[in-house]
Amino acid sequence: MTKSELIQYLAEQNSHLYMRDVEKIVDTVFDEITKALVNGDRVELRGFGAFSVKERDARMGRNPRTGESVLVEAKRLPFFKTGKALRERLNDESGSDLPSEDSIEEEITPTGNFGSGDGGNSGGSHY
Repeated sequence: MTKSELIQYLAEQNSHLYMRDVEKIVDTVFDEITKALVNGDRVELRGFGAFSVKERDARMGRNPRTGESVLVEAKRLPFFKTGKALRERLNDESGSDLPSEDSIEEEITPTGNFGSGDGGNSGGSHY
């Protein structure tokens, strides 16, 4: 799935939001993850996984064409470790590799009162 496909899917699932708002939300999430990684912070999304930065020391490498030794500079690389729930879902023995729409709805629908006065069931924006 590409970023534009994700935005399109989220917009279809949340018809009360404008496409430009969904795009801004997705961009903001990715920007915040990126900022955290640039600052050397770890970003954990429970059940999904954790993003972190790995430091690679400078080392001597070899040019595969000439066989000549080459200095490979130190660098920082993004690293992703899957969460337990994602690993379990990917390796689910039930034969179903995707959850039903009902189970997705249950997982992401907030149950608390977010100021709507009706227990969060106003049909408004849920985050």
